[in-house]
Order: sequence, then C-alpha cells, then structure tokens
Amino acid sequence: MINRFQNIPKIPELNKRLLFTLMMLIVYRIGVHIPTPGIDADALSEYFKMAGGTIFGFFNMFSGGALERFSVFALGIMPYISSSIIMQLLTVVSPTLARLQKEGELGRKKITQYTRYGTVIISLIQGFGIAYGLEHTTGPVGQSIVTNPGWSFRILTALTLTSGTAFIMWLGEQMTERGIGNGISMIIFAGIVARMPAALGNTFNLLKTGELNLFLLLALLIFMFFVVAAIIFMETSQRKIPIQYPQRVVGNKIYSNQTTHLPLKVNSAGVIPPIFASSILMFPATVASFIPKETLNKMPVLNTILQSLGPDNLLYNIIFVGLIIFFAYFYTAIVFNPQDVAENLKKYGGYIPGIRPGPKTGEYIDKILGRITLGGAIYVSIICVLPNILISKFNVPFYFGGTALLIVVGVALDTLAQIETFLLSRSYEGFTKKGRIRSRR
Repeated sequence: MINRFQNIPKIPELNKRLLFTLMMLIVYRIGVHIPTPGIDADALSEYFKMAGGTIFGFFNMFSGGALERFSVFALGIMPYISSSIIMQLLTVVSPTLARLQKEGELGRKKITQYTRYGTVIISLIQGFGIAYGLEHTTGPVGQSIVTNPGWSFRILTALTLTSGTAFIMWLGEQMTERGIGNGISMIIFAGIVARMPAALGNTFNLLKTGELNLFLLLALLIFMFFVVAAIIFMETSQRKIPIQYPQRVVGNKIYSNQTTHLPLKVNSAGVIPPIFASSILMFPATVASFIPKETLNKMPVLNTILQSLGPDNLLYNIIFVGLIIFFAYFYTAIVFNPQDVAENLKKYGGYIPGIRPGPKTGEYIDKILGRITLGGAIYVSIICVLPNILISKFNVPFYFGGTALLIVVGVALDTLAQIETFLLSRSYEGFTKKGRIRSRR
C-alpha cells in the first residue's frame, strides 16, 4: 500500500489537484475563525455548551465549529444542501424541471443555477432568523449575546452569513472542478475531522485523570475499527442485476450477445435519511431551549414529552429508526426511477434474462430496490443509534459513530476512488491488488 501511495507524486496533474484542494480547505478553515461583528463570543460559547442536544449542536457539527464561534461561515454549507434537496423534490412535481434534468449538461447547468439562487434565499432567511433569535437569547448567567441589537445588526448579520455561505459554495465548486473529490463533501469532511483531535485529546485527558478505564478505551478502539470496516463494506456493496444486449453498435463495431449488469447500491440514499431524521427529532428540544425553565415547570405534560425525546430515551431511538427507514425509501424513490431505467433498457435493446422488457422490468427492479433499501436503512439506523447507546449506557466521553462517521468514511472512499482513477489511467497500480476501490456513487 505504501509503495502505491509513492506513485502519486509521479503524476503532475494529480499533484496540482491535491495541492489545490488542500489550499482551498485551508482557506475554509481560516474563514471559520473570522467572527461576525456584534456578538459577545464568550456568552455565545457558554450558550452552545448547553445546546449540544439541539438542532444548533447538529448544525455546528456540519459547520466545523463555525456556528458556535458565529463566524462568517456560521451557516456552513447546509443552505446549499437544503436547496439541492428541494430542487430534487421539485423535479418530481415540476414538468419543466423534469425536462431540464433530461436535457443533459445544459439542463444540469440550469438546475445548478437555480440551486445557487435557492441557496442565497435560504441563507438570507436563516441569517435573519438567527440574528433575531440571538437578540432574544441570553447566556447562562443572563448576559446578552448581542452587543448592539436592532435592524442594523440583523441586516449586517444576514448579509455576512449569506456572503459566507456563497463563498463556501464557490469553494466547493472550485474544488470539484479543479481539485480532488466532491468539493461540498470535502468541506463537510474537513469540518468534522477538524473537531476530532479536540475530542480525542479530551478522551486521553480523562484517561490520565483516571475517569476513563484503559480497558474500555481499547475495547472502544477495536470496536470502532470493526464499525468502520462494516461502513466501508456496506457503502461499497451493490446488487448487480444481469443485463443482456443481443446486439450493440459501438462506433464502427457491432457486438453481439453482450452481457453487463445494472448496479444497485445497498444504501442509495446516503446520509440524507439520518440528517432529516435528526433535524425533525431535535426540533422540539430546539424550541424548548428558547422557553424559560420556569414556564416549562408549569407545563408538566410538555416537560415529560420533551424528556422522553432525549437521545438517551428508548422512545427517541425507536422514532429515530422509523424516520430513517421512511426517509431512506422516500429519498431513494426520488433519485431513482425504475420505470425510467426499464424504458432506457428497452430503448437500447437491453433486457433482464427471464423478465419481459418494459413495465415488467420496472416492477422487477423496483422489487429488488425495495428489498436492498430496507437492508441499507437498517444498517444506517444501527450506525446512527450506536452513539446514543454508547453515551447513555457506557458513558463514552466523545461522539462516536453516527452521521459524522458515515460522512467521513464515505468522502474518504470517494476521494481514494478518484485518486486511483488517476493512477490507473497513467498505467500505475491502484490501491488494491484485485479490482478497484468503488466510491459511493
């Protein structure tokens, strides 16, 4: 493996792409530490220590800690992701967008342009909302988080955060075009990885003070190794449906009786289901964080419901798993249409042996996709519920597993797959002796 990594410097184009990606990530991490004007940083930091179980703590993880610092990149890339998901949903209900999606590169550029406009609109709305919320929020000891509240603060904050998100979106697109890997995914990856050293350092400090058992730490590290191996296995797993072509014309050549396959990913929805499920379940805790404790104590029913929706509660985990399975099927149905695949196969003369071309092929593909989607949803549920079990039952002092680990491993696989493509295209050995590394897509 080390010898294969030594082949990377021998490809000038790959070196330039890796260096460009690294420089863009450094620019992003510098921007995370540039504060937005008008905020008491100490009061905000104390507030976020209490907001770990709310949606703010969830978004703070994706922004790489930018939200708790309230930097110019506080919104992170989440508005762009939200805009992309909304556009994908609209392509299902809007005939105009559906036609654009089928027009090839020109249509995709138009949809990307609409996604950018949506990102700016969502960022402005979130910027105003956060600014207004901070004006009416106090720190743990009652100090004001905003130094000079008013419309000037709201407008300045909304414009600053929107500009920061637009700049991150540009960085991501530049990395995708001129660097290695998917730029948006790399930004999220960098934000999560940047917080890991501090979490590990805190863990080893607990080990030194005797608050953490050495045997438990070693057991967790071994367990984590097997969890990462399981994620790699599942993220690269495919169900291959055999496809037969009686005759194909490629250029000036005619190929007869060609056999290929249609790969269906076990986890087609990726990390979208746990992101949606977490956001929905964290919404009640987020609303409760703005309600004074005296008011909550006067409403015992509401207080009981909020406590039952805590991450360490059985009801929370049951609802969490149910939402993940629901969104896995929902999002897979949006991004993959079996009937369109069946029509394309019929158009080019392809068929599945033993299955009639056309609607019957679509039904067969849909049946198989439904089965493997259930397996993928259960796998994602297990990975995402692991942190709650470890924290509540074994008192693990750092965040383990879950959506963050899925993103880190998935982005690493995508990046290694692209690097291996460069190596193989220049007649160098890849990272594996047999076969190739498969990315998530």
